Amino acid sequence: MSSILSIARLELIIARRNLWVATAILLMALFNIVLTIAGNAPTGELGASPMTIALTSITTLSVYLVPLIGLLLSFDAIAGEAERGTLALGLSYPLSRIEILLGKFLAHMIVLGAAIGIGLGLTLAITVYRYGVGAVELVPLLRLFATSMALGGTFLGLGYAISALVKQTGAASGIAIGLWLIAVVLYDLGLLGALVADAGGYFTKVIFPYALVANPADAFRLLNMPEQSVNMLATGLGAASQVSGFAGQLSSLLIWPLAALFFAFLAFRKIEP
Repeated sequence: MSSILSIARLELIIARRNLWVATAILLMALFNIVLTIAGNAPTGELGASPMTIALTSITTLSVYLVPLIGLLLSFDAIAGEAERGTLALGLSYPLSRIEILLGKFLAHMIVLGAAIGIGLGLTLAITVYRYGVGAVELVPLLRLFATSMALGGTFLGLGYAISALVKQTGAASGIAIGLWLIAVVLYDLGLLGALVADAGGYFTKVIFPYALVANPADAFRLLNMPEQSVNMLATGLGAASQVSGFAGQLSSLLIWPLAALFFAFLAFRKIEP
């Protein structure tokens, strides 16, 4: 455990000089402020609480932004060290590869947690300032933080796997952006096209709900959907949410980070110093 913490401490020192870290924190803070302020406008018309409106808007953003931040933090974690010549030195130390990988993961999760926590903390502060303490809803807020961390952890692991499989950071960044595009944009478009073609048939009733939950980004979205009274603010996924159930959505979001780290370890252990 001490070895993992030592690697994490070193990675955090490096992260202080990483432009992506500052960018991630700034983006989360800026977008949370804008969405919290702008998202409160329709509360009177919809009869929803201010925090529900704000968290629904932030959830929609986080589906795209959190995976992107995870990939930007991790795509050069291994390939970058290989290019700089520091990977061979690191592998010569009496540390197992799983310890190195877990140390990097812990450090990047801390960075990701700081970015998400600062953004949601600003949302909380603005809500309290404008509507008072009575408008605060801690359970949805904490759920959004926890599920955002799980979603980010998934793409951190996938980023490590990409970084271990290629030798240049340029190639790793291109593959990472391609993965992000497929996971958060094209996958849903493909499901939508299949729904239209199926016209309420077997795919729509049986396969679609589980295909949707199999994607961690969609599982995250479903877990953070508001109550039925404001479902129109999120997406048209209410039926899929009812079919797949909370347990399936949560299982998908918890299994994916572990699976991604396992894939990363399999790729990392094949690298020769």
